[in-house]
Amino acid sequence: MNIILFSPGEFSSPARDALTLPCADPRAAHITGILRRKPGDTFDAGLIDGPRGKATLAAIAPDNAALTLAFTWNSPPPPPPPLTPIIGLPRPQTARKILNEATALGVSEMHFAATGRGEPSYAQSTLWTTGEYRRHLIAGAAQAFCTRIPRITFSNTLATVIASLASAQPAARRIALDNYESPVLLSDCLEKSASPAPLVLALGSERGWTAGERDLLRAARFAFAHLGPRVLRTETAVTAAVTLALARLGRL
Repeated sequence: MNIILFSPGEFSSPARDALTLPCADPRAAHITGILRRKPGDTFDAGLIDGPRGKATLAAIAPDNAALTLAFTWNSPPPPPPPLTPIIGLPRPQTARKILNEATALGVSEMHFAATGRGEPSYAQSTLWTTGEYRRHLIAGAAQAFCTRIPRITFSNTLATVIASLASAQPAARRIALDNYESPVLLSDCLEKSASPAPLVLALGSERGWTAGERDLLRAARFAFAHLGPRVLRTETAVTAAVTLALARLGRL
């Protein structure tokens, strides 16, 4: 953890300048055990989707039941890069890696879509049904010393996601990765620009796109590109594609 993040809802005061954190909370263990902070010491803190700042360990309860923290906040961070991946819903262990790594790199949204060659049961994983996915987003943001976490959807079809983004981001550039029918490398397809348009980047499920999904993507004005001759794991492909896109967006 390079920054310890807190939810605005954890604070009772609108000023969000103080908080009692139970020692059973993993963040408390990190503060006292890993960072080795003692009363009077400070550490980096942030409000999820809000400002970063400094927290002071004001006191430790005599029975070691809780930490009292005081906060000083700075200005909010800049908005996230205008990059939105659409990902064919993968197996849960793969999705956990993607949630963490893509958040750490920096994306504005992530949409995990049901696809023809995906496994429908993946949507019933506890990763999604219990809200566990949010923990992986927060871990990725904390790794990156950032407070921004992307907006997530995970229960819609590919057609629904494409239609929603076409309405919300009509000016966005759209690129779909495909190992079989793409004519150019992603790195050649992207152009670096000082003021880039938003980018939607679609990656298929672990078994790729169906012919009907390719038709759907083409009809929605997605250009096709690939990452080279090697067949990559889904989590590796997402990390590579997001990294290339961020470099072309001038964010790396």
